[in-house]
Amino acid sequence: MLPNLTPDEKRKALEKAQAMRRARADLREQLKKGELKLEEILERDDPAVARMKVSYLLRSLPRVGKVKAEKIMQEVGINESRRVQGLGKRQKQALLVRFMDK
Repeated sequence: MLPNLTPDEKRKALEKAQAMRRARADLREQLKKGELKLEEILERDDPAVARMKVSYLLRSLPRVGKVKAEKIMQEVGINESRRVQGLGKRQKQALLVRFMDK
């Protein structure tokens, strides 16, 4: 059951969610433009990155769409619902090797 929030608490929760979405959108845009590399994003200790789905992150890379992202995740052994914070060291390393020079 959801907690009953006051109007002020609801407003603060919505503002926090909007800030997280904005931060994720900015990261994805920087990744698409090549301003950031996948390695830099995976190393960040940022809640916006940590809660992002891996498939969503991979689709932000140039020349990677939904199908290619799913294929890569299968090859590496990452569940489709996995979030970045849930990746193990080997999984991160496998992704980085897969996207070297990209």
